[in-house]
Amino acid sequence: MLSTLRTIVQEVNGARDLQEALDIIVSRVQHAMNTEVCSVYLLDPDSNRYILMATEGLYKKAVGHVSLAHSEGLIGLVGSREEPINLEDATAHPRYRYFPETGEERFRSFLGVPIIHHRRVLGVLVVQQRESSRCFDEGEEAFLVTISAQLAGVIAHSEATGAISGLSLTGQEAQDVSFKGVAGAPGVAIGKGVVVYPPADLDAVPDKTVEDVAAEEELFRHAVSAVREDIQLVAERLAPQLRPEEQALFEVYLRMLDDNALPGEVMHRIAEGHWAQGALKQVVQQYVRHFEMMGDLYLRERAVDIRDLGRRLLSHLQEGGPQDVAYPEQTVLVSDELTPAMLGEVPRGQLVGLVSVRGSSNSHVAILARAMGVPTVMGMIDMPVNQLDGRDLIVDGFEGQIYASPSADLRSFYQEICDEEAALFRGLEELRDKPCVTTDGVRVSLLVNTGLMTDVVRSLSHGAEGIGLYRTEVPFMINERFPSEQEQREYYREQLEAFAPNEVTMRTLDIGGDKALTYFPISEENPFLGWRGIRVTLDHPEIFLVQVRAMLKASEGLNNLRIMLPMISNISEVEESLHLIYRVYHEVREEGYDIQMPKVGVMIEVPAAVYQIRELSNRVDFLSVGSNDLTQYLLAVDRNNPRVASLYHSFHPAVLQALLRIVDDAHAVGTPVSICGELAGDPGGAALCMAMGYDALSMNAASLPKVKSVIRSIDSAWARQLLEDVLELDSPHVIKSCVDLALRNAGFGRYLRPGRALPEAAALSQVRQSRGA
Repeated sequence: MLSTLRTIVQEVNGARDLQEALDIIVSRVQHAMNTEVCSVYLLDPDSNRYILMATEGLYKKAVGHVSLAHSEGLIGLVGSREEPINLEDATAHPRYRYFPETGEERFRSFLGVPIIHHRRVLGVLVVQQRESSRCFDEGEEAFLVTISAQLAGVIAHSEATGAISGLSLTGQEAQDVSFKGVAGAPGVAIGKGVVVYPPADLDAVPDKTVEDVAAEEELFRHAVSAVREDIQLVAERLAPQLRPEEQALFEVYLRMLDDNALPGEVMHRIAEGHWAQGALKQVVQQYVRHFEMMGDLYLRERAVDIRDLGRRLLSHLQEGGPQDVAYPEQTVLVSDELTPAMLGEVPRGQLVGLVSVRGSSNSHVAILARAMGVPTVMGMIDMPVNQLDGRDLIVDGFEGQIYASPSADLRSFYQEICDEEAALFRGLEELRDKPCVTTDGVRVSLLVNTGLMTDVVRSLSHGAEGIGLYRTEVPFMINERFPSEQEQREYYREQLEAFAPNEVTMRTLDIGGDKALTYFPISEENPFLGWRGIRVTLDHPEIFLVQVRAMLKASEGLNNLRIMLPMISNISEVEESLHLIYRVYHEVREEGYDIQMPKVGVMIEVPAAVYQIRELSNRVDFLSVGSNDLTQYLLAVDRNNPRVASLYHSFHPAVLQALLRIVDDAHAVGTPVSICGELAGDPGGAALCMAMGYDALSMNAASLPKVKSVIRSIDSAWARQLLEDVLELDSPHVIKSCVDLALRNAGFGRYLRPGRALPEAAALSQVRQSRGA
């Protein structure tokens, strides 16, 4: 049965359209189960009726004409119950509905299973048999359920392809076709889709040997030179929009083109007698396989860079040259796998949005998009890329959603958001130098999370009072080796000087989980529960000691450094880290550096740490809650996984209760505590954190003006009452709605992110899930 299942899935994946896919399903399942009838009924979201779309065994003329209401007949019963129904004599069942045009009166045995994708019932798969004595056994039922589960995604994708082409099942024009992914960069974009394809297909290159090795080597050298020029040109085009640190991402590409990197291995294979294209294919595929096998998300993203370089080199080897693409004024760039080089090929000022089937918020493209302020959605699993070229698109980078063929109402709604965001930013600029104090005098420090120098520039322009989280792994990620002590010192000094005399909190190297280094691979089945954060650096004190030494030396004369330890779950980890920090401090002092001992704190992001606040506070100077990871661990949800991302919710009652416990326990022993993460950057979440008593809120620079505006306009009693009200609730969605309502009533509705109050037409569109994932 397994081989049969695999064959069916492969055939359906190769179908040209939805109808061909359904015809394959009914034909192959009928044969595999040795039954007389197999049919597929799909639920049309516009009419909310099940339509017979394909059959093997019933009259073909009934296809497309026979339909049942949502709860009508045995089909409706299977769909509404969302479970299989297996009957020896279907005609005896009270829900049996007879359609003479199908000819099904001849068949009595009935087995129907629902086709469900992401909790949405797509249709019902049915097999029937003439003999009433035959009852489909458990094995047959299990096989049909397996087929249904395997094919649900294929059908959803095929439906989406049909819907995006402009037609629903009933042939009516489809609008507001939505697809859900992962937010890559915030903002809203409205424009025309431009689909970009890989410049060449490495998989199609055959293996071939040659005699003239020198000619192949020369051909490949020219290709490398041409691609290097292309990458440099792209970097130059984007240079005005990026700081040097972001431009360094293109250095990653250029370094991979060094003679001792990828080209060196290709030349070695050419020397063995392989032709240039074949040698390139072998090396690139070896690299890609190596990276894609890694469990770490960041490492998998590096496979994208390798594959992109390979395609570009192959394109020049084949003398195909660059693609000739016409870019409209409002370009939304769409690809199965976006790469940094693709961004630079769009004329300056014309790129408004990005959409990628693959990738995550940690990819190079997402990093660049955030730096450039381009709304981006990644991880669009079921999106039919080739159908989006030339389509009107809306990219909602706040919610990780796109809409194709938007209606006038939806377009108007999102255009208002774009206009409001621009006006809001202009209006909030005047708050930059004002303190963040409530109307009744409660002071809250507003800090920023940074990693690149562009974050610093934006943070200073938005009035940040310091850095609550500097991600030191970013300089490590844009290098091809561990940065030296001097290199790190320069990175850290730049951050410390920019904010002096305000404090800068530097988190020690936090790799593992969804962050990794190409030159220090960590391969684990479950990286989020594995070797990450402080666990890695304590196992490698040579890395930890060099980093701390660079931090301390960088702070000389400024003395605004704070050191923060990530992923702490045991007191022993803190004690061991402190021992190493004090050791380095005394060594640096002995070298003649005039420095002060910095404050040392820990991040509270593992549930175990929530129950050790007092013990931790006795050993460190401050605590900082990493709300993103804490939420992820408390709820057992990987928020970068589109399949479960909807279960991730910062306003979950368990999260709020944990946050309240942390601040109460910390203040009970006199330890200051801050919070960094998405919750702190949400205006409503910031109000709740302030009400809990957090001393400082750290967020992305873009969120800072809105949060400051809200806190300066409310009093602490209002916030505490809101907190008291929501702590009585048991649903994260109800809590969020309650907080949003309170903000609207207080006059802050314009600060709420899109998707919270969609117009009626758009809300109906979302409920229908018009062929989207």
